[in-house]
Amino acid sequence: MKSTNADKLNDARENFIRQWGAMGSSWGINRTMAQIHAFLMISAEPLDTNTIMEELQISRGNANTNLRDLVGWGLIRSYFVPGERKEFFEAEKDVWKMFCAISKERKRREIQPALEVLRDCADVTKGERSKEGVAFHTMMDDLADFVALADTAMDRISRSERSKVVPMILKALGAKKG
Repeated sequence: MKSTNADKLNDARENFIRQWGAMGSSWGINRTMAQIHAFLMISAEPLDTNTIMEELQISRGNANTNLRDLVGWGLIRSYFVPGERKEFFEAEKDVWKMFCAISKERKRREIQPALEVLRDCADVTKGERSKEGVAFHTMMDDLADFVALADTAMDRISRSERSKVVPMILKALGAKKG
């Protein structure tokens, strides 16, 4: 039996949702949250909770929790349509805005706490005289400096206009315009 264009599209959609969920898991994001995000990203129209639950075969509680988290991250918007009782959800479609929202949330959840621990460890071991103490302090100080530098760079990139940043990054990476 020949596969139709609709079958190919459906297979590609399922593959993307599955892969986005797996990537989310490897980034420390709930797999279901990432799959909901993927489903909303590729949906041509806003969707209600029931449609999301049915398509991804998840419970209402799981759907509601993850939808609220995605709204909190700024990756999706919720709204009500006049005359409808259902709440609808729509993903941010601009990849640059998605990158910025994810960067902001990862900074809050991961970078800032890690930087705080590195600085605390460096402060506590300041003045250490033993070989191990000096090595530990130096490593904590160097890691804190590097993480702070990377954090500042990500802040600047995410606050910049896409049209200015992308060509600079491509040039820095040696990529040619095309």
